[in-house]
Amino acid sequence: MGREERLEKGGKVMSYVDTLRKSAAEAGNIVCMGLDPVMDVLPESDAGIRERLNGYFSEIFRRMRLEGLSPAAFKPNIGYYASLDNPREENFDGSLALVDILDMLDTYFPGIPVILDSKRGDIARSSGNYAVEAFDKWGATAVTVSPYMGHDSVFPFAYEDKGVYILNRTSNPGAKELQNELVVDRIDEKELYPLYMSVAHMIARWAQEHPGLGAVVGATSPDELSDIARFYAGKDIPMLIPGVGSQGGSAEEVMKRLSDAGYDRTLARINSSSGLTHPWKKGAAPDDWLDQVMSAVRKLLEEAAV
Repeated sequence: MGREERLEKGGKVMSYVDTLRKSAAEAGNIVCMGLDPVMDVLPESDAGIRERLNGYFSEIFRRMRLEGLSPAAFKPNIGYYASLDNPREENFDGSLALVDILDMLDTYFPGIPVILDSKRGDIARSSGNYAVEAFDKWGATAVTVSPYMGHDSVFPFAYEDKGVYILNRTSNPGAKELQNELVVDRIDEKELYPLYMSVAHMIARWAQEHPGLGAVVGATSPDELSDIARFYAGKDIPMLIPGVGSQGGSAEEVMKRLSDAGYDRTLARINSSSGLTHPWKKGAAPDDWLDQVMSAVRKLLEEAAV
């Protein structure tokens, strides 16, 4: 078994779609808590990288557990941890800190899925290696993937009980430079669609063969989110929705647009990272940093309650 409860009674493997619905029901919300550490905003300490991150997140998780606060997913971005390594000097404190954090999630939040945000995607053999990295080595429940190289770069990630979030319409400012370009869609060669809708059509086709394939759709472009949510409604396609908080997206607006589109909200995960783990954004952590984190977590859980 992995870190989530992978087996239902009777030994049947639980699909990723079922894992999402189950975790949303148990947590009572559809929040995804991003775990992207920035060393400059942590409480001051003479300890090393691994020890500081271990201590910081253990305080957060312990307090969340004490107050009965649980999101419906967690999402560490692997780049934040790898950048703290120094491999040429045989120092892997960042990666080892991620190991510690994943172990803590096992302890404090069993059954809550972990999405490894690594945005992989390569030729088939290389994608297979990245899938082993994410699922077999890190023990993630889901991973983020780029679709640019096509199905043979995506399908190696399609494990039976795992999730694959394919970049669809992302939350960054430059997303529109490519993703909103008009293209002739393969389904209807007479119609022009924004590229993000053509990608959505492709994801829906792939998901028929590989359930658990989903989409990354940013909260910072609400009209595009509505378009995509309407198309995915009734198709059991999970959505990871970043951009809430620091990037300007609104959880309340996301919830409304998902409902208006007829999309099953239990399959969505609304992500906030820095807005939860260090809401003061810049400078060393204030004396009441843990209270500020709890207040931000509590507020988002309420806004994205199901």
